[in-house]
Amino acid sequence: MKVVSWNVNGIRAVARKGALQEAITALSPDILFLQETKAREEQLSDDIRTMPGFTSYFNAHQEKGGYSGTAIFTKYKEPQEVSYGMGVPQYDTEGRTVVIRYDGLSVVNTYFPNGGQGPDRLAYKLEFYEHFLAYVESLRKDGPVVWGGDVNTAHEEIDLARPKENQENTGFLPEERAWLDEVVQMGWVDSFRHMHPHRDGAYTYWDMKTRARDRNVGWRIDYLFISPDLLPRLTQASIHSNLFGSDHCPISIDLSL
Repeated sequence: MKVVSWNVNGIRAVARKGALQEAITALSPDILFLQETKAREEQLSDDIRTMPGFTSYFNAHQEKGGYSGTAIFTKYKEPQEVSYGMGVPQYDTEGRTVVIRYDGLSVVNTYFPNGGQGPDRLAYKLEFYEHFLAYVESLRKDGPVVWGGDVNTAHEEIDLARPKENQENTGFLPEERAWLDEVVQMGWVDSFRHMHPHRDGAYTYWDMKTRARDRNVGWRIDYLFISPDLLPRLTQASIHSNLFGSDHCPISIDLSL
């Protein structure tokens, strides 16, 4: 099973550029997570909503257009269960989570909040983190879990090009990083870092305004985590920085199921 995750920064824009189909052709995902889709399902063309070979599930911000949003595309049979959110209304209205379940396996795509725009939004992000961790822990009681997406935080200094300059900036604040510490301490496996423990310069996001991608001045803020019972089945974890179309690049894992 190949799971691919990508913050597309607008699904309609990335499809219009041909980048979405290019990534699907290059990576051949069985399950595809998209974040920051910025569109309601009814706003999407048929070629996006009904891509051949996939069944799709979309979650959009309930009040604000052109913002947030997530989607899962799957090649597998219809899931036994699909849910949109964590069951916490103040966090579920922003269309940040889609969950599908197959025979006890939970697959969770989430676009985590950005902590910018002031202390209130940082508090919202940290509260979202705690509710999310409790949520995936509850799923883990019923079987293996794959979760990921744009977490909007770099964990360690190796995960961004300029750690010292960003220690007081959201995305690398001690309290944000502490949550990722907690995630790992609870047994969740950061698939890429597990497979590539010392690889530096491996980033998934670059600021477009400063053309940071040209210089690889980036951040690794996109993750695919697995529950420890799936670790023996993890065969590959990759960052696909050669695929363009967004300010993020796709990431993937392969599991032998």
